[in-house]
Amino acid sequence: MPTNIREWLLEGDVSIAYQVARDLMDASPTKIASLQRKIERQGWGRRLLACRNPDGNWGKSPYQPKWTSTHYTLLELKDLGICPETAVCQEGAALLLNSRIGKAGGIDYFVSVEYSDVCVNGMLLNFASYFTPQHPRLPIVVDYLLDSQMSDGGWNCESRTGATHSSLHTTVSVLEGLGSYLKSVGTFRILEIRAAINTGIEFLLRHRLCRSHRTGEIIDRRMLRLSFPPRWRYDILRALDCLRSLDRQYDQRLQDAIDVLISKRTKDGRWMLESPHKGHVHFQMEKVNRPSRWNTLRALRVLTHFGSIRHQTPHPLPIATYYSPSNHNAHKYCHRLPAGRASESNAHRSWR
Repeated sequence: MPTNIREWLLEGDVSIAYQVARDLMDASPTKIASLQRKIERQGWGRRLLACRNPDGNWGKSPYQPKWTSTHYTLLELKDLGICPETAVCQEGAALLLNSRIGKAGGIDYFVSVEYSDVCVNGMLLNFASYFTPQHPRLPIVVDYLLDSQMSDGGWNCESRTGATHSSLHTTVSVLEGLGSYLKSVGTFRILEIRAAINTGIEFLLRHRLCRSHRTGEIIDRRMLRLSFPPRWRYDILRALDCLRSLDRQYDQRLQDAIDVLISKRTKDGRWMLESPHKGHVHFQMEKVNRPSRWNTLRALRVLTHFGSIRHQTPHPLPIATYYSPSNHNAHKYCHRLPAGRASESNAHRSWR
């Protein structure tokens, strides 16, 4: 990593500095722990904690509004890397886990749906395993996610209401959740979780992280945009970082996504914030179309993990044709699936 980029990253929020020290530098465990402890007291972490309501929640309900609810605020705090022992985060996670149990299992925040949402349970397991690894209701979530895996190896939040193909959005959320559970002190159904993760990863790889397995075309050009926080939405950088966190090694089927990521690097070695997801936010961490420390940090650790090796791929696209904010003709190469065919991007319902 060039010295100027490292210094620029370290000048950012303490949560960035912590993850740079942890993932990209040969920092001592003492230094890494010291930076992590500061997240609760400084910068973005402190600001998010200060938005908590007197009743222990954020926003108006467990899931609304997006993105200031308890659910998404805890997911964001986990993404920052705040200490898992942070008391208010533990209390918030416990509040959500104590919500009602759905008809077929899982945790159900919503009174208007029959079954617990698979994507929501994947995200919940992600941060609840981190903040409350000994909570007695975590196995309920694990059971539901394992039982909800589809025959193609992935997951879809609408699998119980007619969906026949897994969703990249839902699958990456569940993989993050199951991975977080294993990294905590989870001891429940470990072998089955590992098997589910492996088949879920294979589902992503079969789609080369962004392509239709039927046509080889880009599923949805929005999946090529680099956003942070990702919320529930899928994109190639989130997928690559998920596979890195699961310690997945290089596979040739990752190369299309790696090529897109490399093509988005600016001349000075940074990555831009391209398109944050619309919704209510506590505050903006970074500005759109400006160099992003979050995207630069995540891109560098992904490329470091996978070696940033350029291999031949069976269906490469010219780098210039991939979507970027400055490439307005890229839509020609970013096709949707034909009308009437089940979309692999599975755009979720409006309340998602």
